[in-house]
Amino acid sequence: MKSGGLSSRLSPAAGASVLSRLFLLWTFLARPVVAIIGRPNVGKSTLVNRLCRSREAIVHDEPGVTRDRTYQDGYWGDREFKVVDTGGLVFDDDSEFLPEIREQASLALEEASVALVIVDGQQGLTASDEAIAEFLRGQRCPTLLAVNKCESPDQGLAMAAEFWSLGLGEPYPISAIHGAGTAEVLDRVLTFLPPKDQEGDQEEPIQMAIIGRPNVGKSSLLNAICGEQRAIVSPIRGTTRDTIDTSIVRENRPWRLVDTAGIRRRRSVNYGPEFFGINRSFKAIERSDVCVLVIDALDGVTEQDQRLAGRIEEDGRACVVVVNKWDAVEKDSHTMTAMEKELRSKLYFLDWAPMLFTSALTGQRVDSIFALAVLAVEQHRRRVSTSVVNEVLKEALSWRSPPTTRGGRQGRLYYGTQVASRPPSFTLFVNDPKLFGDTYRRYVERQIREGLGFDGTPLKLFWRGKQQRDAERDLARQQNRQS
Repeated sequence: MKSGGLSSRLSPAAGASVLSRLFLLWTFLARPVVAIIGRPNVGKSTLVNRLCRSREAIVHDEPGVTRDRTYQDGYWGDREFKVVDTGGLVFDDDSEFLPEIREQASLALEEASVALVIVDGQQGLTASDEAIAEFLRGQRCPTLLAVNKCESPDQGLAMAAEFWSLGLGEPYPISAIHGAGTAEVLDRVLTFLPPKDQEGDQEEPIQMAIIGRPNVGKSSLLNAICGEQRAIVSPIRGTTRDTIDTSIVRENRPWRLVDTAGIRRRRSVNYGPEFFGINRSFKAIERSDVCVLVIDALDGVTEQDQRLAGRIEEDGRACVVVVNKWDAVEKDSHTMTAMEKELRSKLYFLDWAPMLFTSALTGQRVDSIFALAVLAVEQHRRRVSTSVVNEVLKEALSWRSPPTTRGGRQGRLYYGTQVASRPPSFTLFVNDPKLFGDTYRRYVERQIREGLGFDGTPLKLFWRGKQQRDAERDLARQQNRQS
């Protein structure tokens, strides 16, 4: 494990608590880390996408797009490792976000087995490259030097030769866009990783996405959970651009926390880094096991919060609603009950999601998020036998019969069965789905929840009529005859 040795030009890592060190130790034992370091616009994020065979890192022709450190899974040969992308390092400027970016880079170096330093072969050696080299020579983390934008095989070696003077070892000419030279670099990277038998066996982590509008405290919440300055926090809207993956252990199981960019209305977003960041936020919802929807206690539920809640339900994700900034609310013994009632009246389609009042600033009830999330995930993955489902449906029918039309036709619910989980999905076999209106369908869903639980997860109910079943059976017979 690498530790200490930070340059005097870098501020100390905020919140370097025992919890933070345990997190770094767990990450190291679970999977080695490769840190990508360099000045702005040398192609670090492009290389990360190449190494991880993804498009997760935002690539845009603008300095300072990457700010926080972001993690992805890398693979080469029979080895797996974490690749951490960092913001562009600038030492002669302390303007907006640059000190925080340097701090994030220093934290990445602390946990890394090797640092891959990226320079721009087309632009040549710069004073910024020399400043970064001087900083890295004072670190305990081993370094490799990759000269990017060397698309020409003939000129690549000549372009790379200039960077021998940095004193960081042999410069490897590569092209992050086309992949030239990356195999040689990865072969060299593997020599710095710990032996494979030292890597810990991992249980599949629970994916938790932290979702919300800008400036509701998502990054502050992530930092409070991790006990370290994991993400840059600023009152400026749009500070977080990438989705920030963080591995951590809680409730005796591994988690992958994903802090996302604040999601604004589409008409307020211009094409560029924020546009890409919001797209990644929506993808984070899709790949999560549970979403933490963060609401600002001072603003209450806004129209955009309702849209995000609807997106979570549509994607079938488990959810915990976290009302942040609770410390800033003037309250008495009835305030929490009254506010929860008001918030739920506007988030009525998430009435199944538990609600928690927290303060990322003071840490109040932050640890309780995991207990609620575990329960929500367990219900999200839960399966129930057909016999139990039909006992609940029988009880529901005894209390309230299906509706009858003016023409005397009455809906009949024959039986039901669970057909899927994540989210729990049920098929209900009836005589005609058109005879069951929205009111009765909500009643049946409510009875299933009351009888079987499923707190913290949406339910999907499919109503299948006799004609639909007959058509499917005839189609199956026709296909069998043709085969």
